[in-house]
Amino acid sequence: MVMELVKQRNVAGHFLAELRDVNVQKDPMRFRRNLERIGEVLAYELSRTLDYTEQEVISPLGTARVHLLQEQPVLATILRAGLPLHQGLLNYFDRADNAFISAYRKHRKGEDGFDIEVEYLSSPSLHDRTLIICDPMLATGQSMVLVYKALLRLGKPKALHVVAAIASAEGLEYAKLHLPAGTRYWIGAVDEEMTAQAYIVPGLGDAGDLAYGAKL
Repeated sequence: MVMELVKQRNVAGHFLAELRDVNVQKDPMRFRRNLERIGEVLAYELSRTLDYTEQEVISPLGTARVHLLQEQPVLATILRAGLPLHQGLLNYFDRADNAFISAYRKHRKGEDGFDIEVEYLSSPSLHDRTLIICDPMLATGQSMVLVYKALLRLGKPKALHVVAAIASAEGLEYAKLHLPAGTRYWIGAVDEEMTAQAYIVPGLGDAGDLAYGAKL
């Protein structure tokens, strides 16, 4: 299942428009906040597919019947660009366990090609848990797949959700082929093109640099 946010014509389209806008991108705080807001909207949409149990809550004036999550998910993010999006998810799943993993493009000297390097990993047990992995840009899909495989060392989740602000059509198809059947994808917008350097077009540029400053 793929849910593409912009197709629903809601206010989140404004957040995505600002993320892409080269003039608004000059404000890193605004850029981070828009990623966070996309995370919040996608968290709400995702929450509608989870399991709930009916319980009682005592108020000052009586008893209310409410539906609460049966269990908290594990929120995983790919450092560093994923942190604002992760915060948006965490604002809604505020009791969730969290996992962090580093993955970056290691470019080959003198070539357009690159390898994905996965290094740091911090996570609770994932055995029989609902796992949500977020990354602002799902470009080739390779990072997402390698991160999921690395996380399997901590146990096999019972359900997997992938959250991204923008995905390429090619990267989304790659993820579908290499991630477990039944994975659900929560995407702000899907763009059809990608450059030879694996940047999404029109995309928005380098999310990590725009959020936290240029790196060496």
